[in-house]
Amino acid sequence: MSDRRAECRRFPARRVMLLLGAGLSFAGLPAAQGAELTAWTVDPLIKVFRDEAPGEGKEAPAEVARGECATFQIVVRCPKPIEDLQAEIGDLARQGPGDAAALEAASVRFVGYVPVTRPTPNPASDRLREAPADYPDPLLEDDSISVPAGAAQPIWITVPIPVDAEPGIYRGELRVSGVVGGERKSTTAPLAARVYDVVVGPSRLWVTNWYFTRFHHLEVDPAPYSKEFWSLLRRFAQNMAEHRQNVAWVSPFELARGELNDEGEIVFDFAHFDQWVEIFMEEGVIGRIEGRHIGTRSGDWSSPFVVRTLQERDGRFVPAMADPTSDEADAFYGRFFPALVAHLEERGWLDRYLQHLADEPIAANIDSYRAMADLARRYAPQLRIIEACHTKDLIGAIDVWVPQLNYWHRDADHYSQRQREGEEVWFYTCMYPQGDYANRFIELPLIKTRLLHWINYRHGATGYLHWGYNAWRDDVDPLENPAPDHPAGRTILPAGDAWIVYPGKDGPLDSIRFEAMRDGIADYELLCMLGARDPDAARRLVARHILDFDEYDCDIETFRATRRELLTVLAEPRER
Repeated sequence: MSDRRAECRRFPARRVMLLLGAGLSFAGLPAAQGAELTAWTVDPLIKVFRDEAPGEGKEAPAEVARGECATFQIVVRCPKPIEDLQAEIGDLARQGPGDAAALEAASVRFVGYVPVTRPTPNPASDRLREAPADYPDPLLEDDSISVPAGAAQPIWITVPIPVDAEPGIYRGELRVSGVVGGERKSTTAPLAARVYDVVVGPSRLWVTNWYFTRFHHLEVDPAPYSKEFWSLLRRFAQNMAEHRQNVAWVSPFELARGELNDEGEIVFDFAHFDQWVEIFMEEGVIGRIEGRHIGTRSGDWSSPFVVRTLQERDGRFVPAMADPTSDEADAFYGRFFPALVAHLEERGWLDRYLQHLADEPIAANIDSYRAMADLARRYAPQLRIIEACHTKDLIGAIDVWVPQLNYWHRDADHYSQRQREGEEVWFYTCMYPQGDYANRFIELPLIKTRLLHWINYRHGATGYLHWGYNAWRDDVDPLENPAPDHPAGRTILPAGDAWIVYPGKDGPLDSIRFEAMRDGIADYELLCMLGARDPDAARRLVARHILDFDEYDCDIETFRATRRELLTVLAEPRER
C-alpha cells in the first residue's frame, strides 16, 4: 500500500454530541495560538493548499436553515512537524435562556490531498493552480494524522441541523492537539453557527450521480448479491442520501433473470432489481428510479446504436447485441418491456420510473436512437424516456431532456419550448464543458461546484445528472491519479470528473466537492421557497451570481451576503 493510500485509510468518523444551552456572545475572536500550533478559520468554500499562510482569525459563522448542514473549516499549521494531530469538538451552545438540548452528532474530518499532475485540456481562466499541484479534496476519517513542518492542514466539521432545532446563534470551539518536538501541544479555534427560522425539506431538484459496484479499491469486495454485497451497497446509498441525491441509477435488464416457462417463452424474475430499489428507497435516495441504458454504440462515437438482449442457447439465456430494427430485438423487447411495466405497476413504482435508451445520441446516430425509442413506445408506452443528449433533433423520442451544459446554452430556446410542451429539462456535466463553465473539476474554485444548482434555478432546469460518482478504474488508484486517461483513449478525464467520492476501508470517503454539491442542492430548495413567495426577489438574488450559462460572480463574500439575504427574507413572517 502506498504512503498516500495508508494516510487515507478510513476509520470510523469521530463523532461528538453538540449541546444546545446557555450561549456566548457572537463577537469575533482572533486566531488561536497555543505553544507552536496555530489554528484559524477559513470559509469552507475556499480550497486550502499546503502553503496557506495563517489568517487573521476573522470569524466566518455558518448561516444555515434547519434541515441542512452547517460546515466549518479550521486550518492548523506549525513551523515544526506535527505527529498524532487530533481534533475534537466541544459543546455548541445556543445563546439565550432555555434548557440544553442535544443536537445530532457532528463529524470532524481531516482534508486530504490528491496530486493533479495533468491539467484540464481547456483550463478555466480561474483555475486555482497549474498542474502539477497537490489539491485538497478527499475527506479522511482517520483518528489522527501527521503534518509536515510548515504545512497547512485543514479540518472539516459538518454539523447536521435538525428541522426542529431552535433558531438562534450557537457557539463552541474545536480543540486541536498534536505532538511537536516530543511534547503534546494544543490550541483551540472558535465555531459559530446562526440557525434561521427556516426549514429546508427534501429537495425538489432531481439529482443523480451514476454509481458503480466495482468495489475492488475497498478492503472488502464481496460477491455479487451476497449479504455483504447488499450491506456495502446500502452504505453507498446512505452516502448519496446524506448529500441530497434523490435519483438512483438501476438496471432492470442486468438485474432481471430470464427463464423459460412451460410454453418455452422467456419470463423474468425481478427479485434482485426489487432488493436493489428497496435499499435505495429505505435510505432515502428514491425519489425516482433511473433505468440504466438498454443500448450502446456498435463501434466508434458516430456508429449506430445496438440494443442488449437475452437469447436462448441450449435452454439458457445469454447476453447478445442486436440491431434495434431486427426481429431479435423486437421479439425480446416485446416481452421484456411489458413484463417490466407490469412489475413496476405491481410494486407501485411506475410513476417514479424513467428509462434510458443509449447515452449521448448525436446527429450521426439519430436513426438508430429513434428505432430504440420506437421499441419502447410500441411495447411500453407508459415509460418515460430520459437521455443525456448532444442533439436537440429527437422530439418525440425523449420525455426528459438532459443536455450537456454547453449544448443547453447553445439551444436554450429549443429546451424552453420543450418545457412549454410539458417535457422536463435537466442538464449534465461530465468531462465537458471545460473552459469557464461551472463544473466539479478539482482545479476549479469550489464555489463553481456549488453554483451548478444555482444554474438549475436561474435557467429553469429541474434536474442535474453526472456520470461519475465512483467510476474508479481498475488500473488507477483514485488517491494517486484523479485525472486518468479516458478509457476510449480520446483524451484525459479532467481531475475529479470520474469520481466525487474516494474508496475508503469499507465504503465511500466524501470529498469537499461532494459537500459543496450537497449545499448547492439545499440552496436550490431555498431559492424555490423564495420563488413561490416572491419570484422577482428569487430571480434577483440568483442573477447576482449566474450572469450567463458560462459567466458567474464567484466572489465568496458576495455569495455569503446573498445567502444571508435569502435566509433572512425566508425567516420573515409571511403576510396573510
